[in-house]
Amino acid sequence: MKTRGKIRFVLRLAIVPLFAGALLAQSTPDKILVVNGKTIGPAVRELDGHSYVDIDTLAQAMSGNVTVEPNRVLLAFPAQVVTAPATAPNPPAPSQQSPQAARGLSRGFAAAAIGNLAEMREWRGATTAMITYGMAVSAALAQSYRDQVQEGLAQASVAATTDEDRSALSLLQNESAQLTNWANGILTARQELNGKATVDPNALQNDSALAKIQTCGQFLNSMIVSGAFADDASCH
Repeated sequence: MKTRGKIRFVLRLAIVPLFAGALLAQSTPDKILVVNGKTIGPAVRELDGHSYVDIDTLAQAMSGNVTVEPNRVLLAFPAQVVTAPATAPNPPAPSQQSPQAARGLSRGFAAAAIGNLAEMREWRGATTAMITYGMAVSAALAQSYRDQVQEGLAQASVAATTDEDRSALSLLQNESAQLTNWANGILTARQELNGKATVDPNALQNDSALAKIQTCGQFLNSMIVSGAFADDASCH
């Protein structure tokens, strides 16, 4: 667990990994993030009395953009996001709602799916950190990430109640399969002492499989937050 805590800290906070164990010891269970009344999922982590939110999750929930530069991270939101929302009319009584209102992604599935995508990003980030920083990742640690993603996927499957939920679940499963195959390949190359694939940071820039996984993950986050199903070739 300490090794895993270090990996999370390098990825999310970009601070010397030696402090990761101390912060992890002071952490509390994740909290639910709610943006403008919409539940995003278990995306808030308490560390040392402070609340932290994954930047990608927050940006996508608010329709913003994240730009990572060598010495700073730029987070931008469109003007309408920061404007106070207008007062919405009272919703019709259940008996007056049209069949269209029952369509779309259910809240329960959306929360489970967003959480599962966060777990996939964590696994992907741990694997890329291994390459970027030359960190050692054992087969047991890799298996723990794999199990966590599969458990989250199972929860999303149980929460899928609408046709659009099930369609989105299929893309979520595809993303999980792509990530699993990629991560397994990296671990195998590391065990075979293939330094070009697992030590050279430039290898990540030319990794088409990784690029496809990242594109699919970003698409799924945006699609699920929107509440309506859509499809994208990167998830196939």
